[in-house]
Parts: sequence; structure tokens; C-alpha cells
Amino acid sequence: MLRLLITIFLIAAGIFLYSYFRELNPGTVSVRTSPSIQFELSPVTLVVFSMAVGAVLVAMAVGMRQTAHVIGNWRNTRLLRRKEKIDALHRDGTHAFMSKRTVEAIGLFERALAMDPSRVDSLLWLGNIYRAEGNFAEAISLHQRASRVDDRNIEILLELANDLEGAKRYEDALQTLHKMLKIEPDNLTALIRKRDLLIRLEKWSEALEIQHRLLKANLPEPERQAATHLLTGCTYEVGRQLLERGHPDKARRYFRGAIKKDRTFLPAYIGIGEILIREGKTKQAVEILKKVYAKTRSIIILHRLEELFLEQGEPSEIIRVYQEALRQDPNNPALQFYLGKLYYRLEMVDEAFDILSTVEGIQDQLVDYHKIMANLFLRKQQMEEAVIELKKALHFKKRVVVPYVCTACQQESTEWSGRCRSCGTWNTLVALPWPNADQPASGQDRGSLPVSAVPYQGIASPFETV
Repeated sequence: MLRLLITIFLIAAGIFLYSYFRELNPGTVSVRTSPSIQFELSPVTLVVFSMAVGAVLVAMAVGMRQTAHVIGNWRNTRLLRRKEKIDALHRDGTHAFMSKRTVEAIGLFERALAMDPSRVDSLLWLGNIYRAEGNFAEAISLHQRASRVDDRNIEILLELANDLEGAKRYEDALQTLHKMLKIEPDNLTALIRKRDLLIRLEKWSEALEIQHRLLKANLPEPERQAATHLLTGCTYEVGRQLLERGHPDKARRYFRGAIKKDRTFLPAYIGIGEILIREGKTKQAVEILKKVYAKTRSIIILHRLEELFLEQGEPSEIIRVYQEALRQDPNNPALQFYLGKLYYRLEMVDEAFDILSTVEGIQDQLVDYHKIMANLFLRKQQMEEAVIELKKALHFKKRVVVPYVCTACQQESTEWSGRCRSCGTWNTLVALPWPNADQPASGQDRGSLPVSAVPYQGIASPFETV
């Protein structure tokens, strides 16, 4: 009722004002809308008409603005609801994966990506699931899509590198890690992964360069010790590779560099000896290897000297070396065994029998020992004793002659190498019998890496006993 009265009052006031001002402003104004159309209006009517047109225009502008605002709110609400639905699908997918409902998780992530193909976190999760399932091609495709959406995302590049490595596309993985390092040059994860890939590909010079960078980082002490050990190994491998490629002078520098970093690093000493042998400086090589043995007491050095002297037709020299070593350490069963094995190899049956029959403490480690003893008893026509030794040999689970074992992973090998083929650590292969065989391994645990090269064929299991 009040609104009606106010409306009537305003209309009446408007009519009064219009009449009042029209009487004050008599006359007419001609308004042409075209050359042939003309209107005669009073001045007051023209003013009122102009005001009405302005009001209509303002009302239309406000109405259009309000309409756009309503439409915008509707679209935002729709997008928000869509995002909430996608978020819920993604969240349910992560929960399903955590609950080991992999198939359900894949379906949920795929539904989320159907609604938003550029959602990075869903692409990441789904790609990781496919990689875990062994479907590297699909994982690579998803993580490449994520990378196109956000090409500077370190997490995406790291996962893509994991996919490529899993698919054995090592060069592509290296390129991806290189992109990461362009974005973050000091990213430790990328540096470590790139170094490990370079080691896998035996690109030792590049791996050594990265390892120097890693050692400059502020690593905790245990990690620094492992990094230093790895630096020594990479330095040695650069030298070994140079020696294989016919650059002994450059190789010598790297071997000496490895020794400077670790005075007990046996492969580098053997590498220097190998350079001298290839240069025809055999006597000098022998002297160096003898000095290394005096320093390290490593039977591996004696094995190298054994092959060297036998190749030169000087078995008496290596016998003398073994005998001198036994004089300095008369209770060492390993020295006794390998001297006896040398006698056996040289067909010195009586000498071999005399020394091997007195050896104690290694019978439970070496099937080789019982094979040799069985052969010696056979040659002495002592058949019962030979049968006993053969039975002992047959009780061993491993029947192959294995003279070397890695102290880090206890992997056995018929050939010595500067680096264990199983665990990838350096300077860990020792000759059996190993006195600490029953103790837990204490080497560097770096995971399984393929090691293809055996650098010096002169150190190997040179013969079978039976």
C-alpha cells in the first residue's frame, strides 16, 4: 500500500512539474529524424524525452552487466564443481593405489584425466603406476604429456628419467637429467642419477667430473666417505679405459691419482704394473708388485706375479717369492695353500703333498683343496684317501673352482677384477680362503650395476684341478 501511494505521489509530482515548466517554456522545437520526417516538440518534452532515453540506456547497460555477472558466476560455479569432482577422483585414486587396488586406481586417474587432460599430478601418479607395472611405454607417454604442460617441473623430469632408465633408454634418460640440471644446476638427486647412469654406460670421464662436483656439496660424513671411495673408483676406471685404448701415459696419471686418494687401492697398483709390462719393463713391474705385496700382503699380487713368472718361463722365481712370503708369515694357511697349488700346477707332486697335507683351517672353505688332495693321493696310489677327499669335495654345494670373493657382497668369481661384477664396488675382491668369510659384509652397498670389463686377464683362475 505504501509503495502504491509513493508511486501515485511521484507520478502526480512529475505531471505537475512537467505542466509547470511547459508553461514557463512556451513554443516548440523542430526535431528531424530524417530529411523527410520532422517532429515538433516543446522544449520541456524534449528534455523529458532525452532523460527517458538516457535512463533506458543506463538501465540496459546495468542489465547487461548484471547478466554477464550472473553468467560468469554460473560458469565459475560449474568449473568449481567440475574441479571438485576431478579432485575427488584424484584423491580416491591415490587412496586406491595406497590400498594396493591398482586396477581401480588406474580407472579413477583415467576418469580424472578424461575430464582434465592437463592435470599434472594425475599424469604423474598414473605414469608412476604404469612404471611400477612394467609398462614403461605408457609411463613415458604420460610423463611426457605432463612435461609439455609444465616443462620446468623437476619432479616430472625426474620421473620421466626413471621411466626411460627402466625402458633401458639410457641416453634419453641422460638427456632428461641434463634438462633438470639446466633448470637446477646443483640438484643433488639429478647429479647422482646422472652419475650412476654414466657409470652404467661406462662413461667414466663424465662420471668422474660429476663425482668431483658432488664432493664439493655439503654431504654428511658417511656419504662423503662413500663418495670419496666412488671418486677413487672412477679415477681408476678412467685410467683403465685409457690403457685399453692405448694411452698408457695418460692412464698412469689416473692410476697414480687413485693411489693418492687411497693408498690401499690395489687395482691402481696392478694397473701401473700392467703398464710397465706392456712397455716391456717387466723387471720394474716385478719390483713394484713386490713392494706392493710387502705393503698390502695381498695374495692377489702373488697371483699376478705367478702368471708373470710362468709366462716368462721362470717358475723358480715365483716359488722363491711364495717361500719368502711364508718365511715372513709362516702360519698363513692361504699362503700355504697357494704355494701347494703352485707346486701341483708345476707337477711337483711331493712338494705339493708335503705342504698341503699340513694346511689347517681352510678345508671347509675350498672344494679346490680337496680336489687337489684327491689327485695327489691318486698319484701316490693311496686310493682310500683319494676317495675320502673326493667325497669331501662332493659335499660342497658349489663344485666350481672359485678363487676370489667380494668382501662387500660375497659374490664369488673365477677372475679377479678391480671392480666387483655383482655389486659394482672397487677393491673388494680377495683371494680365497678369506679369513673373514663368516663376518657380515662391510662394503659399499650401491645396488646391482652391470660390470662388463675384466681389465687384466693375467689375474684369473689359471687351471682346473680335476
